[in-house]
Amino acid sequence: MGKTDLHLHLSFAPVSKSDAMSVSSYQEMLPHLKELGIDRGVLMSCGETKGLLPCGTNEENRRIAEADPEHYAWMCCLDDDRQTETVYDRLAACKQQGAVGIGELTINRRLDDPFLDAIFESAGQLGMPVTFHMSPEEGYSYGVVDEPGLPLLEACLKKHPDTLFLGHSQTFWIEISKDAPKDREGRNQWGKGPVVPGGRVPELFLRYPNLCGDLSANSAGCALMRDPQFGLDFLEQFADRLFFATDMVNAEMVFPLGAWLDEQRDAGRLSRMTYDKICRENAKRVFGV
Repeated sequence: MGKTDLHLHLSFAPVSKSDAMSVSSYQEMLPHLKELGIDRGVLMSCGETKGLLPCGTNEENRRIAEADPEHYAWMCCLDDDRQTETVYDRLAACKQQGAVGIGELTINRRLDDPFLDAIFESAGQLGMPVTFHMSPEEGYSYGVVDEPGLPLLEACLKKHPDTLFLGHSQTFWIEISKDAPKDREGRNQWGKGPVVPGGRVPELFLRYPNLCGDLSANSAGCALMRDPQFGLDFLEQFADRLFFATDMVNAEMVFPLGAWLDEQRDAGRLSRMTYDKICRENAKRVFGV
């Protein structure tokens, strides 16, 4: 059995623009997924109406999943419209249409913003896990915003114990090490060098069972591979709450973590049980895919 990729950005039809990266269609992507040993993928959304390239809208992702349910499932997102009173109904409608979670949440507001709080509360009530992209600052890039040390995320984890939060992006994974930088640019970098024990991500994983990890892109890859023994210990310790993912948008992209996980399993440095949980069983258990 192959892997389940919990983080893909694809289109219903091919997209290519001179000022942006190309986005493969769901059909174009299938041979590449097979080559990488991926059986199924979960599509990320950027919202209800416009969708920022390379993210598709809820509707486009739903169309892909309905056209090829053997290989694709989808998550949904809401537009950043501050209409907190309609959040539950809008998310419930997405779930009824087949959405398996909420993501990729990229709204560039602090995690204590009322609109985000309404999303997190509704997500717990509906049983829809939330994959978030984190940014170090409002008005800087994209993603939900927290301060150094992730105090706002901790408050969310406390306030919404029934909501599963899947952390993603440089600003989240840089906090795996105690010496995580505190400046804006430093917090938006991939981690390098040995991990200093005592980082906030491992601490929050220990304290809050509703914190999970999206292992996509170089942000998670570097967090785990920068210090291989630390990374392997982290994978074993939190095997039930980590999800293999790539963040690919086209058939030319490859991230190194998938091959690294295969190598560690084959060499006996990563248990087969942990490998299977991370690469497919957790996705089936939590998301039903």
